Amino acid sequence: MRLMEFCDGIQHIGIPTNRYEETIAFYEKIGFGTTYQTVNEGNKVGFLKFESLELEVYESTDISPRDGAVNHFAVNCNDIDATYDNAVKEGFEILEPGIRELPFWANGIRFFIIVGPNKEKIEFCQIL
Repeated sequence: MRLMEFCDGIQHIGIPTNRYEETIAFYEKIGFGTTYQTVNEGNKVGFLKFESLELEVYESTDISPRDGAVNHFAVNCNDIDATYDNAVKEGFEILEPGIRELPFWANGIRFFIIVGPNKEKIEFCQIL
């Protein structure tokens, strides 16, 4: 059997941070709910969830604020214009101003990216 045949989806995405409280507050502000918090080996750990997407935020002193192998994660939107307007209103750091378009899928996509407190990128995307 292939290894993935034992699995049924993504369990969580881990985000190391040296700004734990700020990171938790950031993800709560964009709509995630904190589902679990604990301390592991003296470091705070929190899980946040939106729909089926779960994030693990954990304190770490080994933080590299630069792009790694995973560049971003994306969430699906039904109304990209309203989502963008709200992101601007709420003061989120937007990577590139405006809504971008790419000719992906049958009719293209429209998207924008915000930057989190650990320089992580979150893409808000609408498939047209």
